[in-house]
Amino acid sequence: MKRLLLFIAVNFTVAVPLIAQTAKEIKNAYASLTVFEDPLALKLKKGVKKADIDKIADPQIKEVALQLLADKYETAYRYASYPALLSPSILGRELSIGDGYSKYENITGVYLPKGRHIILVDGITGDKEVNLIVPNWNRRAPEGIEPTKDPKGWGIEKVEFKLRNGINIIELTAFGSLAYIDYFSATPKEEQPVQVHFLNGQVNGYFDAAKHTDADWNRLLDHAVYPIIDAIGKHIQIAYPVEACKQYAYGRGVELIANYDSLIYRQHRIMGLIKHNKVPDNKILSRVNYNYYMFRDGDGVAYMGTNPGNAMPLVVDPARVIKGDPCWGFSHEVGHVHQTRPAFNWGGLGEVSNNLFSLYVTRSFGNPTRVAEQGNYKSATDSIINKGISYLQDPDVFNRLVPFWQLQLYFEGIGGNTDFYPDLFEAFRKQAAEQRPQGRGRGGNWASDRMMGNNNPAVHQLNFVKTACEVSKVDLTDFFDSYGFFYVGEFTLNDYGNYTYDMTQELVDSCKNAIKAMNLSRPKVDITTLTD
Repeated sequence: MKRLLLFIAVNFTVAVPLIAQTAKEIKNAYASLTVFEDPLALKLKKGVKKADIDKIADPQIKEVALQLLADKYETAYRYASYPALLSPSILGRELSIGDGYSKYENITGVYLPKGRHIILVDGITGDKEVNLIVPNWNRRAPEGIEPTKDPKGWGIEKVEFKLRNGINIIELTAFGSLAYIDYFSATPKEEQPVQVHFLNGQVNGYFDAAKHTDADWNRLLDHAVYPIIDAIGKHIQIAYPVEACKQYAYGRGVELIANYDSLIYRQHRIMGLIKHNKVPDNKILSRVNYNYYMFRDGDGVAYMGTNPGNAMPLVVDPARVIKGDPCWGFSHEVGHVHQTRPAFNWGGLGEVSNNLFSLYVTRSFGNPTRVAEQGNYKSATDSIINKGISYLQDPDVFNRLVPFWQLQLYFEGIGGNTDFYPDLFEAFRKQAAEQRPQGRGRGGNWASDRMMGNNNPAVHQLNFVKTACEVSKVDLTDFFDSYGFFYVGEFTLNDYGNYTYDMTQELVDSCKNAIKAMNLSRPKVDITTLTD
């Protein structure tokens, strides 16, 4: 990966059609269900004969009844119970990371081609909203249009149907694809699961690393009816091309998902989610796309599936995904999902704070760090420290990254505090909770008073400085001063948006005095000299 991996904010197309059912269709469908013992049409009534089934008006229901009579109907994947999941937006608020976790977690394993489909549902209670989502995983830019200039953007095109108990008749007109149940809640453990039956749906299946073997993985790939296969682990969900999985991961599905889970687990660890018991049940979606090499958007992370720029060899091969550039690339994009906002993702850190995760993950797998290989320790010293500028004024995002990584090097080594970043992230989450309207004003929090709705990078970086000292119980004033964290002045910068850095001497003095009042010891070495 020679190019810089970009964080892209993408708008995606969402069509919300009505359920394609008329009163006559509903009446005929319900009349057709009278031969079944249960409302989900999983079993025929005792004594039902072929002559009774021949009277059924709806052909799709009739076909299911005939197969049940012949004891040939397979309910696997076509019928399942789906639990409520924590809303990704609520999870993002709780973890201060934005809305980047998967919105497609209730995988059905059913392929719905273009045309008419009947879906039976039971278990929706009260005002709970449950939707059927059909994303167009196979979408390309129109012929003759450069993929990066696709008028529909790079995001997921999808159709969405609101489901109700009983019969749902839908019509897919633009495309067919895999089906997902959208059932999210603020209180998922209090919700009842819903049951869904796709009558005679085409089975693509999906791989669950907690239940399946490599033999199951191969069988799913060999019998897929749609070009994309779904797979899940503990922390990851993938939607990748079947052919790429056959080429790069055939017989290695367990290893592929395990490596992905391990990559995300490491990010959870440095974020303090493991130590502070906040690891989410939600998963991160990694999908194929046909617009750009690799990026992160509101639906997770995406990797190019065609040439030029095909990223599939890098992210599908289980051995490669934890080595070198592929390990960096995946960690980089997932790092965007995990960026803590705004406490560790202020203007100027869009392509910096995510790479703290990249460095941590790649090195934990035994890979050399990119800042060491590129000589960024020396270039950061030359361009920032020796010139007396703010680190944010250095155009090289890797130079900007160096001070944040040197803190990790110090505290995991001579500083003797491997929980520095885990505890720092937790402190930021607590600050964010206090800044929400229901927590505003409690205790006169230093960060809350200054950060609520503030778009000035200077304010957030001073909060980082103060909180880092507070958490580590070390006076890091001189270290941060060296990298220009106290640089007084005003300048503008563009980082997926325009920001004005405005640091006053008053702000600096307030922060330094707060640190001085803590009466902390200084570092045992000059942290700016540390390298891998």
